[in-house]
Amino acid sequence: MSSAARKFPLLHWTVLVPVAAVIALAFSWGRELPGAAVVLVALCLAGAVLAAVHHAEVVAHRVGEPFGSLVLAVAVTVIEVALVVTLMADGGDKTASLARDTVFAAVMITCNGIAGLSLLVGALRNRVAVFNAEGSGAALATVATLATLSLVLPTFTTSKPGPEFSAAQLIFAAVASLALYGLFIAVQTVRHRDYFLPVTADPDGGGDEGHAAPPTTPAALFSLGLLVVALAAVVGDAKAVSPAIEAGVAKAGMPQAVVGVVIALLVLLPETLAAVRAARRDRVQTSLNLAYGSALASIGLTIPAIALASLWLSGPLLLGLGAVHMVLLALTVVVGALTIVPGRATLLQGGVHLVLLAAYLFLAVSP
Repeated sequence: MSSAARKFPLLHWTVLVPVAAVIALAFSWGRELPGAAVVLVALCLAGAVLAAVHHAEVVAHRVGEPFGSLVLAVAVTVIEVALVVTLMADGGDKTASLARDTVFAAVMITCNGIAGLSLLVGALRNRVAVFNAEGSGAALATVATLATLSLVLPTFTTSKPGPEFSAAQLIFAAVASLALYGLFIAVQTVRHRDYFLPVTADPDGGGDEGHAAPPTTPAALFSLGLLVVALAAVVGDAKAVSPAIEAGVAKAGMPQAVVGVVIALLVLLPETLAAVRAARRDRVQTSLNLAYGSALASIGLTIPAIALASLWLSGPLLLGLGAVHMVLLALTVVVGALTIVPGRATLLQGGVHLVLLAAYLFLAVSP
């Protein structure tokens, strides 16, 4: 940050842009936007993404890993869950599968897109991307368990027709998701924190950030507040431009599920940029913490929230995946395990994960 920005922090772009994005959200929420307004809101959304990444890095530099990646993953997921519950409350039967589609899109984007891109960037930097197999393996195992319990089992249970849980089954899935996520957080931040710290390929790696003095506590708290504001603006502005996205998808003749995928891609942009920046600094473990942490938060927080919201939500709640998506999930878990076990990855592993993401996106457009 420049000296002028330190002297007048309220005039810095990382402060002004989130505020502008929130103002744009306030004026656009619930309204049908003309083309020029859609472009303006989209620009505010992009600026809020960049500001969120900046403030997440400030907070991460203050609290250290793995707390920094945890703050970003949880913050964006809590806001995303609030948006999903709000949309389901307003949408009726047409949003019956929204929670499932959102969670599965988050899992595929994080475990294949963010992880694959991070491994690719890390391997380009040092020929081989290195990370801690114990921590990443534990995270992937938890993601696989939560995804199976919450998204696969409803397709095969028989208490209710269709890919739905009964009330008792939904409560069990919610409690199990919350318990596993809480246990993972305890392991990640307390008992085995060293499993989630960056492993560098060269002893002097990590860039200049590792030698810079951490920000003060007031500065970190200020950035934490602006991080929440920026993330709220990202999710809200994504919702504001969603009618334009829906119209474009319908005009192109693509399935309605593509809208959820596009919104998920927008919402996960802060984690994606933060993960890529970490990989460029030879901190691939931090990138994987962001990727798998976001997937865990998405399942571990969304399912309990939806279970609680089902007390007043009307209509069915479809959670079970179809056959094609179950195959993609199984392949993601198997390939992810083979990638993580050695603790080292090349361009090939990154490319394989990105192809899996491309397959998911292509099949969303052309099921």
